[in-house]
Amino acid sequence: MKQTVGRFAPTPSGRIHLGNLLCALVAWLSVRSQQGKMILRIEDLDIARCRKEYAEKLQEELLWFGLDWDEGGNKGGSHTPYEQSQCSDLYKQALEHLEKKGLLYPCFCSRAQLHAANAPHLSDGSYHYNGKCLSLTPSQRQELEKQKHPAIRVHVPDEVVEFTDLHYGHQQENLWQETGDFLLCRGDGIFAYQLAVVVDDLRMGVTQVVRGRDLLSSTPCQIWLAKQLDSSVYPEYGHIPLLLDSDGNRLSKRDGALSLDHLRQVYTPEQILGRLAFAANLIPKPEAISAKELVGEFCWSKLPKEDILLPKELF
Repeated sequence: MKQTVGRFAPTPSGRIHLGNLLCALVAWLSVRSQQGKMILRIEDLDIARCRKEYAEKLQEELLWFGLDWDEGGNKGGSHTPYEQSQCSDLYKQALEHLEKKGLLYPCFCSRAQLHAANAPHLSDGSYHYNGKCLSLTPSQRQELEKQKHPAIRVHVPDEVVEFTDLHYGHQQENLWQETGDFLLCRGDGIFAYQLAVVVDDLRMGVTQVVRGRDLLSSTPCQIWLAKQLDSSVYPEYGHIPLLLDSDGNRLSKRDGALSLDHLRQVYTPEQILGRLAFAANLIPKPEAISAKELVGEFCWSKLPKEDILLPKELF
């Protein structure tokens, strides 16, 4: 049986919060419960927002909670680089491969134009692209290139992609009708999340991706893209409910009372993990428990399907 290879891939644009920690915990528990391998990848595509000190701090915080990894981060390994900011050549190669297949085209639409022409797609705030720039003639493209550097989109087919999520079960999406042609590279040269994660998951041999359910709708695009990069295998996906504050708002890296800086001054790592595991329905009481002890308690079916409200009295 093939070894399970999971990954935790944070963006070091700030300090991690409890929602990030829950995702890291579930990813780690799923891998460790299968005696698998864990990779830590730093998704610092947007170098203007990401900082090295945040990447170093998140590694220290993960280890404080006992969430270790086998490859990546400060450990290195055989799949370097583990920082997406160092992978531009790999992403360019992927674009060239897709270009040879005739799947790419330049897009000159501004963000304002996209927002004005489209309604938000589902709950993740993304937008369905109507293919406006797909029909531009070569001369029109040349004229527009004099005014701005274009983004690059991939043209998707009018077909349904299906997969079985580890937590939410059967999923399907018609790429053209529900997503539209999506970005692979921004106009400023920054590669898009969709391209980077697919390239990195494939080259690192990742077999299982655990992340928040807000990214559930992006999975069909990534499965399709992996196939266009001539991969016959791609990871299985498990999405988890989002962790919300007591008022039903998404947690952010700016939540003071629920920041790890504050919580680490008040609680032990076992106390924080126990409360988090209780909120996620992994254990029956909010008692102190280590990450290793939680491995035996982990089961996908225990996790709720709906988003998790964090009671004020818990922290």
